[in-house]
Amino acid sequence: MDKFKLNLEYKAGSVVYKTSQFETADFKIDFVAARNHILLKMKTKTKLEILNLSVTIPYEFDSDDRIFMNGYQSWTDCREMFVDDIPQHTNPASTLVFKHTLLGASGAYTFTENIKKKGKFTGFSYMYVRRGEIFDLFASLSERSGYTLFMTDCANNEITVKKDLDGVVFDGEYEVLNIVNLKGTDTDVFDKWFKLLGIKKPDAKPMNGYTTWYNYYPHINEKIVTDDLEALSKVDADIDIFQIDDGFQTATGDWLSIDAEKFPNGMKAEVDKIHSKNMLAGLWLAPFGAQFTSRLLKEHKDWFIKKPNGRLVQAGPNWGGFCSLDIENPDARAYIKNFFDVVLNDWGFDLVKLDFLYCVAIIPYHNKTRGQLMCEAMDFLRECVGDKKILGCGVPLMPAFGKVDYCRIGADMDLRWNKPTFDHREFVSTINTLGNTIFRRQLDGRAFLNDPDVFLLREDNMHMDFEQRKIIATVNKLFGSVLFTSDNVGEYRDEQMQKLLEVFSKDDIQIIRAEFLKESRRVVDIDYVINGEFKNFRFDLQHGREV
Repeated sequence: MDKFKLNLEYKAGSVVYKTSQFETADFKIDFVAARNHILLKMKTKTKLEILNLSVTIPYEFDSDDRIFMNGYQSWTDCREMFVDDIPQHTNPASTLVFKHTLLGASGAYTFTENIKKKGKFTGFSYMYVRRGEIFDLFASLSERSGYTLFMTDCANNEITVKKDLDGVVFDGEYEVLNIVNLKGTDTDVFDKWFKLLGIKKPDAKPMNGYTTWYNYYPHINEKIVTDDLEALSKVDADIDIFQIDDGFQTATGDWLSIDAEKFPNGMKAEVDKIHSKNMLAGLWLAPFGAQFTSRLLKEHKDWFIKKPNGRLVQAGPNWGGFCSLDIENPDARAYIKNFFDVVLNDWGFDLVKLDFLYCVAIIPYHNKTRGQLMCEAMDFLRECVGDKKILGCGVPLMPAFGKVDYCRIGADMDLRWNKPTFDHREFVSTINTLGNTIFRRQLDGRAFLNDPDVFLLREDNMHMDFEQRKIIATVNKLFGSVLFTSDNVGEYRDEQMQKLLEVFSKDDIQIIRAEFLKESRRVVDIDYVINGEFKNFRFDLQHGREV
């Protein structure tokens, strides 16, 4: 990496400059460049805005290389690609829609370019090139100054690393890029990376359990919770947690306003009920969000993120549209701390699933980049929750490293195997979440414990056959540390219960190899050892068939 080229475009006053120099009349960049490390520190001589800061690194790609580019956030699709693949998410028409409407608010469409060319891939925070068993890992050592984007150009044998520094006026000293290149087995390189990051292995334990979402969605009530809890408690397996998902509150954002028709006895009664079955109680929240119709947004618009023109930033189409709290506003910060105190200490929940977290850093503001805002938001959430457990979701992953105990690493699973996603990288998709589960596996046990999303074995309210449901269960079992269902298991037949017990059995699993077969490019081939016994599992990711 010591042969890198600097690319810098910046604005000082009203003039835009382009340069590859490390010092001009406006700034000086001190750098450390070694074979496996690039560190750039900028000291400004005048106030300036950085429009583009990147480095281009020569890299000899081979025709048999596999390339992984980490997606923007939990839900963003990412899997190993071949050097001559075309990114699957680059439909020009849909990309334009996502860039300019709320449909794309959960992605990075407003500050990244999707290029529809072979071998041109973009990722966040880390990437690798794999040749057989050897991983060539390129990774950020800090996202606190801004997100780090990696871009490959396989045809021209280049890797470009760009820092997202939008929206900041620089006036002083800043670390503007810090990346490392590590080579070896996946165990070697990922262990070394996390040691350099100073992130200790999580002390959380793998867990089996249940969430209400993927059967009832927001249409939950006390009877549903009671019935499904009672059925789950009778399963002859280690069941660790029962989680109540979206639908208990009167509006997203009004977290302490409980829907009295659904839960007339309140949430503490539900926690007590769950604890009586010797399970931990989990609750879903979107702590930074408030839907347009919420009392919170109607009464406290001044607590929310605003554009430079003063208009509220809309963070997505969910619940009819929602906005995001500004956590640098003291009143918003106090509001968040208070509802966490009630949920965790008064009601007694043991774990909170915190969702849609990306929205707190959807634009740069307060002279801070998106990456800095996201990192500081995760610090704040850890402070609010204290020693209780966090399951992160809808969050850019590297800011969540070491801050959450568990984390979703893929999109929401769909009730169908293959549902058109209109090239949206964050939409609900069974195929995408399975790919993420397999190819983000190295984060499990290092950054947090991986949540691959649910497996569903029931017959009702499903639109895939039992073979496909079993494939999902098997993949989750092999690669996940959070194994949740949303089924009323009291309705299972023998075959379904047998598979549930197999998945919930806490076995010793080691993944030896997991990759797409080159001749098919859609069949995933997995070698693994379970309780000392070698096994192989192959399935067609596109069609949901074991092969």
